[in-house]
Amino acid sequence: MAKIFSAPLFSLLLFARLSALTVAVLVLTWALHYKISFIPHHSSQEDLIYAVLHPVLMVIGFILISGEAILVHRWLPGSRNLKKSVHLCLQGVALSCGIFGIWTKFHGQDGIVANFFSLHSWMGLICVSLFGAQWLIGFLSFWHRGEIRTIRVRVLPWHVFLGLYTYGLAVVTAETGLLEKLTFLQAKGDVLKRGTESMVVNGLGLGLALLSGIVILAAVSPKHQTPQTKIIYSNNKCLTS
Repeated sequence: MAKIFSAPLFSLLLFARLSALTVAVLVLTWALHYKISFIPHHSSQEDLIYAVLHPVLMVIGFILISGEAILVHRWLPGSRNLKKSVHLCLQGVALSCGIFGIWTKFHGQDGIVANFFSLHSWMGLICVSLFGAQWLIGFLSFWHRGEIRTIRVRVLPWHVFLGLYTYGLAVVTAETGLLEKLTFLQAKGDVLKRGTESMVVNGLGLGLALLSGIVILAAVSPKHQTPQTKIIYSNNKCLTS
């Protein structure tokens, strides 16, 4: 049966790319243009670099790349093994960025304990741990040649669910981090509530929320349009015209 790439899915993929680009620009603008907000003035240049790397790695490296890995199965042509290979590699890159992003946050002179006090930090560790376990289970379940096919069929729905859940959890964790950081800066008087930096951070939060919704919707949407659904769509179009 012939399959036709659906227009709604193409639109979702396009909006996902535009949203991801917007998020990347906003986080880079915040990290580079307003980098003084990430660390006290008396700290060293090395601590400043690590503090700036944290949001960049966690947003671009972890969230955006893992979102692209989820969308691979929606747009990439070729065999299933090719799609699984690209998906696995992108998720591996995202996991590496997430681990290094957390390490940069805990690299400061205050140590690990001083940074492990907020809901954001707890959620971040849980999220990266779930992501790592999900990546390992996916690798063993779908690439180990000794696995029985029935086991892979049973694991697949849970793999998809946990993948989308972990991605959503990563976005929520980033939102709590943005809220925590911006509230702290505004309480100290370093950032005005209606200032440019506040608008950038709030825009970044809205962009992440929009992106996560588009990625999840694209992931669960039908990839192809069958001839029957195309006929129904054409008939409906003729009736409305």
